[in-house]
Amino acid sequence: MSTRPKSVLVVNDDEAGREGLHELLRRDYRVLRASSGEAALALVAREEVDLAIIEARLPGIGGLDLLKILRENFPLAEVIMSSATSDIAAAVDAIKSGAFHFITPDTPGADVKATVGHAFERQALNREVLRLRTEVDEAVDREFIAGPSPRTREVLDLVQRVAKLSATVLILGESGTGKELLARLIHRESERPDGPFVAVNLAAIPRELVESVLFGHEKGSFTGAIRQQIGKFELASGGTLFLDEIGDLRAELQAKLLRAIQEGEIERIGSTRPIKSDFRLVAATNVDLDRAVKEGRFREDLFYRLNVIPVRVPPLRERTEDVPELARFFLRRYSSRFRKPMQGISEAALRTLQSYWWPGNIRELENLIERLVAITDKEWLTEEDLPFEFVFAQLDAKPNVTTTLFEEATRAFERNFILRALEKNGWNVTGTARYLGLPLSTLKFKMDRLEVRELARRIRGQ
Repeated sequence: MSTRPKSVLVVNDDEAGREGLHELLRRDYRVLRASSGEAALALVAREEVDLAIIEARLPGIGGLDLLKILRENFPLAEVIMSSATSDIAAAVDAIKSGAFHFITPDTPGADVKATVGHAFERQALNREVLRLRTEVDEAVDREFIAGPSPRTREVLDLVQRVAKLSATVLILGESGTGKELLARLIHRESERPDGPFVAVNLAAIPRELVESVLFGHEKGSFTGAIRQQIGKFELASGGTLFLDEIGDLRAELQAKLLRAIQEGEIERIGSTRPIKSDFRLVAATNVDLDRAVKEGRFREDLFYRLNVIPVRVPPLRERTEDVPELARFFLRRYSSRFRKPMQGISEAALRTLQSYWWPGNIRELENLIERLVAITDKEWLTEEDLPFEFVFAQLDAKPNVTTTLFEEATRAFERNFILRALEKNGWNVTGTARYLGLPLSTLKFKMDRLEVRELARRIRGQ
């Protein structure tokens, strides 16, 4: 999708004033002209205007009234007021009403061009602020963590190859596999990394509000529309629009989305004026779209528009080699956030985590590590800190048919009990034996049998 040139509307009842500004700006911008406030309003109803230069003393709808109308109905558009006279009072009123600047016929052409450029700079900042208000997140939470598994490397290799393209990407995978983080990586590696990244979770928006959120609406277009709203498609112009859970989009909006992708333009609710938007689309779903198409729940033509470059993200249970690196990453994140001097995760705990089947994928692992770091007062997370379902998952995964489940559970309890006693006694084996009322040789034997002694030696030596 190509980027359209910025449009400037010159509103002046004096033909010489209109043509002078047209000649000055036409090489850099698309210049539209109107001889009255009424003509200007008719023009903005059918054309997208980024900036207006308005003569203060217009017949009919006056310049100040036109300024207020534009600021109310087109909040992202900038306005520069002009006047044939150096009327200080008019200039003050214009600035108070939202004008960016005030110029006169005596203003040098270079200064006028500079003022227009500065107005567009402020517009870009305002657009960025508006975008940021739609998503409250921390940059540290937006990194895609790459593990060492071949499956993960295949995904990353594909992303690196397609990120620079403008083609639509469809990310497929179960919930919690990191689809949004992968979309952010695609954006960062794209040709427009400095543009906005606008993420929309379609499943999290009430059905009756999805259209308004995506495409925006005009003031008064429906009950409760007390002001104009800019949609996500407009906010994403110049950047990337990420539509998560695209499989949940209801049928009547699928046609509107298809048009937006094909034409690169949308219409707000309550408006017939098309608005161009230069966005790169990345969509994601955990739904089998092939099946949804066959069952008539998803448009076939939209599916083919989305499925230009499919990227399949494997579930965590199919890449358990990634679990240790992911767990350590989340430990660093939350020990820093909670200001706890965590040192690491024991190898036994990592093995247990790898044996779990992770129905909630990476999100479940992150939530677990966050909870464990929040409640612990230790420097190391060990197997004893894990919930019982993780320990039993490891027992279920063991092929040892000569050991009963009861025996394995007893072994896990005894190991955790000794580890707690060692920690309480500063990892001193002699002191722990005295604390437990066991002969030192008996405790050492149990520690060897339960694979505890090496862990205690390593922790004590730190």
